[in-house]
Amino acid sequence: MRLTILPAVLVTPLVAGCGGDPAPESAGADRDAATEAASSTEQALCLDMGPQTPRDIADPHGLNADMFPLAPPASEMNLCNLHTHTNAEHKGPGFSVFVSDAEDGGYACNETADLTPAELEPAEGAYGGVSPGDTIEVHWVHTSCDATPGVGLGACVPENCENPLLRVEAQVFLVVNDPDALDFSAMAYGGNPSGGLHQAMTIPSDTGEPVLFRGSTTGPSYDQSTCSPAQVTWSVRPQCARLDVNSLHRWAEAGNVFEETKSHGVRQLVTAPELLSPIE
Repeated sequence: MRLTILPAVLVTPLVAGCGGDPAPESAGADRDAATEAASSTEQALCLDMGPQTPRDIADPHGLNADMFPLAPPASEMNLCNLHTHTNAEHKGPGFSVFVSDAEDGGYACNETADLTPAELEPAEGAYGGVSPGDTIEVHWVHTSCDATPGVGLGACVPENCENPLLRVEAQVFLVVNDPDALDFSAMAYGGNPSGGLHQAMTIPSDTGEPVLFRGSTTGPSYDQSTCSPAQVTWSVRPQCARLDVNSLHRWAEAGNVFEETKSHGVRQLVTAPELLSPIE
């Protein structure tokens, strides 16, 4: 059935906590560390909830049978929120370097260790929680509601819209100090509806075929024993792209309808098959 969001959920931010400036550990650390971190809550899995997010998008296995309807393509929905997480919440082929199981942990892009001194040159600015060399995961959140882009999940589920469908388009970026890298402002919200719908100006289309699956909202307030009740269709691109850190600062300095001024923390990888939907 479609997503029903109770009033209590409306006050729960889509992203909770703040991003930091984590330093990736050795490339030899992998999903085993995340699995070990989750083992302490194995006996308290929130099995009364639907499928959860984030996940290893290269592993299609999942035992959660809550098959709520998939949301339509993002081009047929309204963009309602845009935010970032410092490091990748998901694990994927292009971002598989385990950082830590802390709130500012998650996964880093595989090319992180190959960055040049110039690409790592510090750059101060208005957008907090991100430095050159960091990995970020960007979430473009879409809703089936007649909604206007705004702050948090509340913008995606206005009071006059019952049982909306939600969809997140996700892209992981390796942040660099390089004006020739991608410009975040070109992927943000321009303020003008397109075809009657609020849309991002662009979302990367050259970082691999997006992996589509059913899941939930994310953020560090959730884990395998405290699950998100939201039902979300996810579309996660499997490869990293390079993003100019200065463009993030310019976006924050200019102001945005999402009131985003810093990157957020991560929810640790969900590894229990009972909490994951099968990727078809």
